Amino acid sequence: MVLAEDQGMVLGALAAVLAQKPDVFITDIEMPHMSGLDIAAELKRRRTGTRVVIVATFARAGYLRRALEAGASGYLLKDMRAEELTDAVRRVQQGLRVIHPELAMEAWGEMDPLTDRERQVLRLAGEGAASGDIAAELGLSEGTVRNYLSEAISKLGASNRVEAARIARTKGWL
Repeated sequence: MVLAEDQGMVLGALAAVLAQKPDVFITDIEMPHMSGLDIAAELKRRRTGTRVVIVATFARAGYLRRALEAGASGYLLKDMRAEELTDAVRRVQQGLRVIHPELAMEAWGEMDPLTDRERQVLRLAGEGAASGDIAAELGLSEGTVRNYLSEAISKLGASNRVEAARIARTKGWL
């Protein structure tokens, strides 16, 4: 089992998982450079066989859906008792899927209206990046970035990009 707790070592954690090939990898959902969702998706893409358990602070159905799509085998909340976490990790190691009950109930709530590209653009905008910087980072034109932002703002009923990013982050869609 490999734990990714130190946010400064996210890329190192991915390299360690690829090198050590643990049965279970436990990670936070929000980290710099790569999120726990990104790591789960990369491990799935590489078919490593390592099962991923994401541990989050908040019960957000949007994160749960995205975690499952990324290939996570478990999605738990940080306020779990140590015994519950240990049991959940053992079940994941045995090939079962484990989801915190509070999250399982919320998962049937509101669906994420954003496309992957709208999510990428909105995430960068929410971090304060200008349209030109977003365009350069994602290999898009500034006009295309503005179109994606406009669509995201409209879909979320927000008045601007900052509010749209806040709404999407609150719902677990970013």
